[in-house]
Amino acid sequence: MAIPYPEAQRLDGSDDYHGCKIADPYRWLENPDSDETKCYVEAQNKLTLPFLEKCPVRGKFKARMTELYDYPKYSCHFRKGPRYFHFFNTGLQNQSVMYVQKSLDDDPRVFLDPNKFSEDGTVALRGYAFSEDGEYFAYGLSTSGSDWVTIKFLKVDGATELPDTLERVKFSCMAWTHDAKGMFYNCYLKQDGKIDGTETSMNLHQKLYYHKLGFPQSEDILCAEFPDYPKWMGGTEISDDGQYVLLSIRQGCDPVNRLWYCDLKKLPDGIEGVLPWVKLVDNFDAEYEYVTNEGTVFTFKTNLDTPCYSLINIDFSDPDPSKWTTLIAEQQKDVLEWSGCVRENYLVLCYLHHVKHVLQLHDLATGAHLKTFPLEVGSVVGYSGQKKDTEIFYQFTSFLTPGIIYHCDLTKDSLEPIIFKEVTVKGFNPSDYKTVQIFYPSQDGTQIPMFIVHKKGIKLDKSHPAFLYGYGGFNISLTPSYSVSRLIFVRHLGGVLAIANIRGGGEYGECWHKGGMLENKQNCFNDFQCAAEVLIKEGYTTSKKLTINGGSNGGLLVAACVNQRPDLFGCAVAQVGVMDMLKFHKFTIGHAWTTDFGCSEVKEQFNYLIKYSPLHNIKVPAGEGIQYPAMLLMTADHDDRVVPLHSMKFIATLQHVVGRSPSQVNPLFIYVDTKAGHGAGKPTAKVIQEVSDMFAFIAQTLQLQWID
Repeated sequence: MAIPYPEAQRLDGSDDYHGCKIADPYRWLENPDSDETKCYVEAQNKLTLPFLEKCPVRGKFKARMTELYDYPKYSCHFRKGPRYFHFFNTGLQNQSVMYVQKSLDDDPRVFLDPNKFSEDGTVALRGYAFSEDGEYFAYGLSTSGSDWVTIKFLKVDGATELPDTLERVKFSCMAWTHDAKGMFYNCYLKQDGKIDGTETSMNLHQKLYYHKLGFPQSEDILCAEFPDYPKWMGGTEISDDGQYVLLSIRQGCDPVNRLWYCDLKKLPDGIEGVLPWVKLVDNFDAEYEYVTNEGTVFTFKTNLDTPCYSLINIDFSDPDPSKWTTLIAEQQKDVLEWSGCVRENYLVLCYLHHVKHVLQLHDLATGAHLKTFPLEVGSVVGYSGQKKDTEIFYQFTSFLTPGIIYHCDLTKDSLEPIIFKEVTVKGFNPSDYKTVQIFYPSQDGTQIPMFIVHKKGIKLDKSHPAFLYGYGGFNISLTPSYSVSRLIFVRHLGGVLAIANIRGGGEYGECWHKGGMLENKQNCFNDFQCAAEVLIKEGYTTSKKLTINGGSNGGLLVAACVNQRPDLFGCAVAQVGVMDMLKFHKFTIGHAWTTDFGCSEVKEQFNYLIKYSPLHNIKVPAGEGIQYPAMLLMTADHDDRVVPLHSMKFIATLQHVVGRSPSQVNPLFIYVDTKAGHGAGKPTAKVIQEVSDMFAFIAQTLQLQWID
């Protein structure tokens, strides 16, 4: 029986791309405030929600998720001034709470509880910064998941609220000068209309300001602007010695930046206006990430001629590039993900080796390797330790390990880390499961890594449902992580979990990233489809029992793969996906993604974008018995990163073109959440409901039975 999808008016209208006319019948859905759009969203939700509510697995999944997610969640402790701080969630609190203690043996007490910002947990902490002496605290508040932030201030002693408030803040640094008199931050000009996260207007002309504590925002000092380059964004940090402010300018999401600096000691009257920036690197050829400095000798992590990254020294007193020196050379296969300085003379380096983290200690003066810290197969997801500290904390996780926090006292001779906190989840026995990593060939022969998690002793007889997740973009690596919802899928739905480390990510450095961007984007889709074929070939599952999932750039991945190979998947869930590859750069911060995707305004780039753009490649599958997999699109009304119009236009087109086909019996649904955004800061209650809906849809459409 045909599903009665909501009618979406198709209007005449097209855009001309380099002489090619492209119809855009659902352009009216680009206006989120129109009555027509609101009615259409409501009609779609009224179709989807009853379907989800009738899924027998939904209630069982939510109950089990609530039970297993109720475990303590800690962050690493970190020292600021004379105090230690950390975040802690008892289990089901909507937001994690920040605690303070005078020493590691002292009883922690609440310093800041974001759960008090709103009754439903939809106001979240988004960024924070302590002054160097640890006596002042700036923190950002985000409402309903929007990227817009309001910055507030506290005096740390007694957590006393200060009147200072900063508005119109987005994608901002928060960098205190060491005298604690003020802080650098970024904001945008006032704009017409609302700025609550539901608007779609472009974010241009970000500016750098200095806020003096105790003064109104109207008196903040403009320190940098780029009127001729409206897409440039410049964030600062203060050098470890407090003498220099470093300005990193980016024009998109590529790992490249200009590097300017200012010697604060050369400002006799302090910060009074646009700073006299010294333009150390004034091109976008490579990335320079500050690590530390000894006087004028600065250490940077860079990909300059080293796609897997290295550490270099630059002497600001003689910055001629020919005199730059290598401190720690590039490792050919291992990617240097980050580095920090601690105890004045040590460097902590985190490498990625075949998608598994390796943590090392090196000597700052010579770069010599001193120690490799013992780690299982997994990820370092938290770290704390500054140059003036004599200790470090780091947090480890894996597919089967929720979290272990290690502490290492660097004043001791042995330098042996000890377990500081270890979390176990009641009702879950990790020894019942196993994780394997395989390498499979993509279409062009490139070997792609993939993690597979399943119950021990399963038969590879194609009887299992599988859940395949991918991302493949923006130099982002998918390292092992702990997911309660995915483990419930493995345990109670008899499933197999697979994470494919496709090109476009950063798993093997900048070469891997470039292998899946711009004109090479099709490699991402090929890699992902080959992952699906390997799971089927090796006997883990069948195409009819295979679900693919991804969010944001991963939502694009899912939709493009469904368009190209609808026969390969039984179910597809695309979350907050980029679907209109011809117009994405026109909304909010979309222009920053052109570094990875390209832009339809450039003819050569239009030519490859139009070939895979999810919105523009929907067609009824050819071949008898082939239909689109069951599809669920998920988005949210306050997503001002990937605006909901992407998913709305895609579902309208999908239901019109494919949904009316007699051969299409699988459902094609969308759910638009309210008071939610792209994902950051989402309250626990919404997280639990979202995964319960997603896996209920998967179970219902693939006819999976709950296993107690």
